Amino acid sequence: MTYLQRQGGIVVRPLAAGDAEPLYRAVRSSVESLSYWLPWCHRDYALADATAWVEHGMACWAAGSEFPLGVFDGTGAVIGGTGVNHLNRAHGVGNLGYWVCDAARNRGVATLAARAAARLGFDVLGLTRLEIVVPPHNAASQRVAEKLGALREVEARNRVLFQGRPERAVVYSLIPNDLADG
Repeated sequence: MTYLQRQGGIVVRPLAAGDAEPLYRAVRSSVESLSYWLPWCHRDYALADATAWVEHGMACWAAGSEFPLGVFDGTGAVIGGTGVNHLNRAHGVGNLGYWVCDAARNRGVATLAARAAARLGFDVLGLTRLEIVVPPHNAASQRVAEKLGALREVEARNRVLFQGRPERAVVYSLIPNDLADG
């Protein structure tokens, strides 16, 4: 299966073999801010980590188990990531996640990318519900969820491991009729 979304100079698509170096550069450019939120992003993030992620993503797409996507600017540089994972096909549910590098923040990139991933979940994978799970103090990610049209449902105890500890998280739900086309 292939998937590609273009809008406003931004391209959202599965990562491919040649994307490890651009992914590495994007993560390294924002490692200070991203490492606080994302456990895979650490101060020693190396090209080998980016290569492993690209290979993992390609294998997951081939297996139909999860669907990571790269977010690219008009020059082909990686500026973020998004995707659908933690699928429960029996119930038509998946998780929607997103991140953008520092240089792409506050420009609507995360919302555009997350909307493209949501379209993948609903229109291609046939899911009926996506969840966005966010630490309560991550206001930026909550704003993205709300811009998509997601409904804040609950603040769940021990819902995520945050910096190695079980923590509360805000759970948003997004169903096809909610998705704001923005």
